[in-house]
Amino acid sequence: QVQLVESGGGSVQAGGSLRLSCAAPGYTYRRFMGWFRQAPGKEREGVAAIYTKDGRTYYADSVKGRFTISQDNAKNTLYLQMNSLKPEDTAMYYCAADFWCSNSGCYTATVNYWGQGTQVTVSS
Repeated sequence: QVQLVESGGGSVQAGGSLRLSCAAPGYTYRRFMGWFRQAPGKEREGVAAIYTKDGRTYYADSVKGRFTISQDNAKNTLYLQMNSLKPEDTAMYYCAADFWCSNSGCYTATVNYWGQGTQVTVSS
């Protein structure tokens, strides 16, 4: 049983920063690992992901240049550094593992493991 444990969400004013962490003890990295988010009334969308074999990354257009995904293999932990946050970034953020992405996006239906989610709220 793979367990993904997120932390680091919270409330921040527009322009601020947050760092999300996702611990995956004992997980053997496969395919992509990354972050999705879901705002009220909207579909869950891929935000950022990293291909665990070679480190190549995917970012949604809406977060490029502001968010950075990274992994610490020694700690089996994934991070999402979020800078210049905007109110439209407000959502529940989910860590996810073992899924596919293409240049067009990351595919929610292919996700094998989900974390419990952490709320990010950005006020204007």
